[in-house]
Amino acid sequence: MTTLAPVETVPAAELVENALERAEHAEPTHTDAELLLHARGDQLDRLLSVAGRLRDRGLQTAGRPGVITYSRKVFIPLTHLCQDRCHYCIFVQSPGKLQKAGKAPYLEAHEILDIARQGAALGCKEALFTLGDRPENRWPVAREWLDAHGYESTLDYVAAMSLLVLQETGLLPHLNPGVMTFAELQRLKPAAPSMGMMLETTATRLWSEKGGAHYGSPDKDPAVRLRVIEEAGQLQIPFTTGVLFGIGESYAERVDALIALRASSARWGHVQEVIVQNFRAKESTAMMQTGDLDTEEYAAAVAVARLVLGPDARLQVPPNLTDATELSLLVRAGIDDWGGVSPLTPDHVNPERPWPEIDELARLTAASGYTLRERLTAHPHFVRAGTPWIDETVLPAVLALADEQGLALEGMRPVGGGAAVPVGGAELAGGAELAGGAKLARRELGLRPTESSASHPSTAPSPMAAVLARAEANPTGLSDGEYAVLLGATGDELEALAQLADGLRREAHGETLSFVVNRNIDSSLVREQARATAAVSGGGLGLTDLDELVAEAVALGASEICMQGPVHPELGAHGYEDLARRVTAGRAGLHLHAFRPAEIADGAARAGLSLDDFVAALVDAGVGSVPGTGARILDDDIRATLSGGPGRDLTVARYLDVVTAAHRGGLRSTATMVYGHIETAAQLVGHLRTLARLHDETGGFTEFIAMPFVPASAPDAPPHLAARGPNTRKTRAVHAVSRLMLAGRIDHIQAAWTKLSPAERDAVLRGGADDLGGVLLDGTLNPAAGPEAGLELSRDEVERVGTALGRSVWQRTTLYGRAVAGAGVA
Repeated sequence: MTTLAPVETVPAAELVENALERAEHAEPTHTDAELLLHARGDQLDRLLSVAGRLRDRGLQTAGRPGVITYSRKVFIPLTHLCQDRCHYCIFVQSPGKLQKAGKAPYLEAHEILDIARQGAALGCKEALFTLGDRPENRWPVAREWLDAHGYESTLDYVAAMSLLVLQETGLLPHLNPGVMTFAELQRLKPAAPSMGMMLETTATRLWSEKGGAHYGSPDKDPAVRLRVIEEAGQLQIPFTTGVLFGIGESYAERVDALIALRASSARWGHVQEVIVQNFRAKESTAMMQTGDLDTEEYAAAVAVARLVLGPDARLQVPPNLTDATELSLLVRAGIDDWGGVSPLTPDHVNPERPWPEIDELARLTAASGYTLRERLTAHPHFVRAGTPWIDETVLPAVLALADEQGLALEGMRPVGGGAAVPVGGAELAGGAELAGGAKLARRELGLRPTESSASHPSTAPSPMAAVLARAEANPTGLSDGEYAVLLGATGDELEALAQLADGLRREAHGETLSFVVNRNIDSSLVREQARATAAVSGGGLGLTDLDELVAEAVALGASEICMQGPVHPELGAHGYEDLARRVTAGRAGLHLHAFRPAEIADGAARAGLSLDDFVAALVDAGVGSVPGTGARILDDDIRATLSGGPGRDLTVARYLDVVTAAHRGGLRSTATMVYGHIETAAQLVGHLRTLARLHDETGGFTEFIAMPFVPASAPDAPPHLAARGPNTRKTRAVHAVSRLMLAGRIDHIQAAWTKLSPAERDAVLRGGADDLGGVLLDGTLNPAAGPEAGLELSRDEVERVGTALGRSVWQRTTLYGRAVAGAGVA
């Protein structure tokens, strides 16, 4: 049981008002800061205004008025092992869980470089190393791995990998390895331009008392963490730190933490940014029942942080931990930095909270009256100052990526291969031990000794252009990392990617556009009762209604009935087969495309049959193919998040077992993917790879359908995903990369027109897609009987789309035979 926060006594409104009056003119006292944390409603608005003006004054002094910054980065989770036991953390894993997932205790050097190179190709400039604290102190498997690889400690490995990434990719490392000694900080300084460690809280009771959020975590003693922050200042290390609010601390303890950080920064001048992070509860943790920090309470805390820390502090909030619609509140509260945002990797500490697209973050920032600018991992004043703040080992790499203000050269990319960003030659400053660790890793990877070059990133060829050139030569032969890079294409490179994909579409299908005439029926609505309860709002469809709906669809020219949805239990153990027989009886020319993998698994369980036997029963009942919907992303963590928790969706293994059984039994299927929620580029590529491998084994997929995430279709997903969904850039890139990866295997790519705008539909049809899918006849008897009621295409509309694309339109069957010409839609 986790200790709850003390109940705060709400002060009289007059006391808060008086504190606001004083805050207009002076730095708040401890007492006033506590009072201001209670500001709500009109008083909160006034507090935000005071904090916002203070921030604006600081930006003016810094020489960048109206600018809010961010760092474009990749996250490298060096190890998920840790000696601590924080009660809210899902980043940390046990050795058993890692082994079950097929993961080693630490990322290997080649895995680290693969992530870094992908990030560099996407224009990232920072590599944030995230890891648990000293796992070798708790887990023998960590000690064994380090010994086997020749490293004395996890921090030795951090240093070696930091230098390796710097040398080979030009990315600037930011190290976040937890508690360090003075000597360790000193030894790590030549390996990275900045470091960081969250203070989180000064509330010692949360560490020392049973039930506290940090109880059982040796490195979360506030005194120890304050010592690290102090020693980083003594060593003149640009240092990121911050507070975590909502884990059980009192309002007074919140102020204590902020004042402690202000005092350390005043002594040494090294605190480059303070993160004010809001607690978000995680499933399967001791604090899963603890409520998230309220938005107004959080905004007040951010504003008070600005007042306590002053105008010249850089104040950061993570943009993924607040709903997009509320980010403007935090801008008003005085923040001036969004922190690291990755176009490639997830927030490994909060994987359920996806990063906003950078162009969307720029739009939201602009809507609040500010300009978004990219910075480096070391903040601009440290970049301009150079040594001794930034070690001479890494300073050349920093300056190569910096503009005259010390901000990032936007649009520039670090150059990979260790040959374009100078790192000081073969003999690296900072000691032979660190350099030796990097050299050891280089030897293991078969790399040449460290080289240097004075080439500037702006004169180097674009890594994206290089990947595109390789894709043109061999579109199906790229590495997973290269396909992930292509998913980040923008501007002219996105146009080039789309043209390449469209060329493959043309080679496979010519200038044609296919469609099928079908009707959707929601099988979950069907009951035994007849017409008396037929209205959907009144309880479902009777069997007689089902007969009439199918007959109407056939009369309108449909060649396919698409039927999805779990069959109601009242239809009995063989309800799925019985419905299939009812739809197909006496209709030899009608194709039944029915029952998703989750429903096949359900039907097999109800009937007490194996998957193979149940598929055989469906075939015997008239099912001709199955929809592959429900694939989401083939990653168990994502599936659990989108479905509301573990066990509420088929696991990846079970999903693949069902689809394999369907293919083995003679039922072909569509292949699908839902994108635009919390997935990363690597997970998208992994999904496509899995589908390709399965098709190689079974040959069972007819087409691939990439479906943008629509929050309304995932009612069990966390509320913060309500505003998610891909933008047009991502939609185009996903369809184009899908064409490249699946070419020669799954040759039909469908535009999911019901989930795309007309402009997006046309864009993907010009960028790799060749099929419009079904026209979804509604009919007149009961238009609401299908899950996509009200969405219908006419033959004339299909022809207009084809004409605009310069393609001839042809009507197909479900399995891509040619249907009777002209039949189908009115």
